[in-house]
Amino acid sequence: MDATEKTIALFTTRMRQMILQYKAAKKENEALCDTLAARDARIRELEAQLEQARHDFECLKLARMIEVGDADIENARKRISKLIRDVNKCITLLSEQ
Repeated sequence: MDATEKTIALFTTRMRQMILQYKAAKKENEALCDTLAARDARIRELEAQLEQARHDFECLKLARMIEVGDADIENARKRISKLIRDVNKCITLLSEQ
């Protein structure tokens, strides 16, 4: 075997090695792309859950404010009724004199 044949054999061997490394890198890249796609899908899912939780929280805050508002309205009604009774008592006392 002369030098040219050795060089060609070495070149062929190196090319095969490079092809094998390329195939391995391509498989690894595909696996990483799949992992990335799965993570992106999970992130979108979690963002949707977060947005739903924020919406639910806002609804609960609004419901709580309305609930407090109803209690305040009831207290105001009681206070107004008491004031009306007091005014009526005063009117009655004044009309008796």
